Amino acid sequence: MITDVIDHLAGISPGSPLDRLRERRPDAREHAQRGFDALFTPDDDREVTLVERDAVAAFVTGLHHDAAVARFYADRLAELAPGLVKVIEAEIETGRTTGPYGIYPDGGVLAAESDEGLRYRTSGTSELGERLAAALEHAHLLVFRPREARQDDLDALARAGWSATGIVTLSQLVAFLSFQVRVISGLRLLNQEGLTA
Repeated sequence: MITDVIDHLAGISPGSPLDRLRERRPDAREHAQRGFDALFTPDDDREVTLVERDAVAAFVTGLHHDAAVARFYADRLAELAPGLVKVIEAEIETGRTTGPYGIYPDGGVLAAESDEGLRYRTSGTSELGERLAAALEHAHLLVFRPREARQDDLDALARAGWSATGIVTLSQLVAFLSFQVRVISGLRLLNQEGLTA
């Protein structure tokens, strides 16, 4: 059993310099793991099923170009719904881009930084189902163009069968995964640079 997912995915060994570094911030370490536990082993998964959570996680981490973290979540998905793994991998390829994107108002200071970028749509709902297809499109929006999220985007989720609680959980999941990938990437970089405590 994995007791600390960030340590596991960043390759941090007990007693290593990075382990000692993380020990200096015990609350941050504990809350990150609690966040993972709450999102991936919830007491109640009626609003967002475990399959939906792992499918969105595999998709989001795949979009972040972190092969090890994406594989971790794809393996979790494979345990629950092996037929979805290839479907999610294909959606990652469809949605792969760099970002962030957004259109700023003309005449504003940031107008020169406007970039339309990719507006991702799933390749179909036949294999994903309407709920999961809507979830992936929303996740992509939050990863690459969060400032553009509007009521219409929430309405699209509701039309696909997502409750208000489910939409909040989905959004928390995407935010947590983006945070987790960045922390792991930073810890790996410190490890490569030979951090000493």
